[in-house]
Amino acid sequence: MPDRPLRAVVVDDERLARRELRALLAAEPVEVVGEAVDADAADTLLARLDADGAPPDVLFLDVQMPERTGFDLLDGLAEAGRAVPDVVFVTAYDEHALRAFRVSAVDYLLKPVDPAALAEAVARVAARRADAPEAPAPTGRLGADDRVFVKDGDRMHLVRIGDVRRFESVGNYTQLHFRSAGGRRERAVVARSLTALEERLDPDVVVRASRADLVGLGHVVGVDEAPSGGLVVRLDDGQAVEFSRRRAQDLRDRLSL
Repeated sequence: MPDRPLRAVVVDDERLARRELRALLAAEPVEVVGEAVDADAADTLLARLDADGAPPDVLFLDVQMPERTGFDLLDGLAEAGRAVPDVVFVTAYDEHALRAFRVSAVDYLLKPVDPAALAEAVARVAARRADAPEAPAPTGRLGADDRVFVKDGDRMHLVRIGDVRRFESVGNYTQLHFRSAGGRRERAVVARSLTALEERLDPDVVVRASRADLVGLGHVVGVDEAPSGGLVVRLDDGQAVEFSRRRAQDLRDRLSL
């Protein structure tokens, strides 16, 4: 976590929603430095904070607001060449989540906000600000620091590719095994097949284990021979994933075994 509270701005046209979110944020290492009732007011507030040399670290931003949406606010900041803080969308609507992923939002929280999900979003912002940015993945593929949109029941969030231990095929979908920002083991589904997802992933970050699994190379802590002639890989979350004989040779080459 940072050595100071995260500076936050809350943007929502509903007074009750702003008040409830501020109450939840009071339990987190967050200082709310301002709030706005719509995109125009947020634009003015952000300009003032920038001029004062104290811009916010994060926007907790509603999507649907009068006149201009939360996306319109972000588009306007980008078009004007102004700095855009990290963004956590807080909304009653789940249909905007994919667009939130495209604009690199840190998280996407549905109202009423779950305190645990909010705590994870805050931890994710803090981690992003503490870590140096990684180099972009080659050939436009998703690298370790890129994220994918996943859904776990009513919860939705963006998961960093480098935090995923295992990508498991579940029909036409892919189940991701990862640890949350709070350290809990999590599983969630992304609406893409394993093969389609693999085509977008940086091969320096993941390796194919079998028809049903991809493994995050950065999470391999041990490799054992399997009776089948393949390999059994141990991951840092305790899972064991078997590599087929054909895929095992690729892993040996990748790890210089």
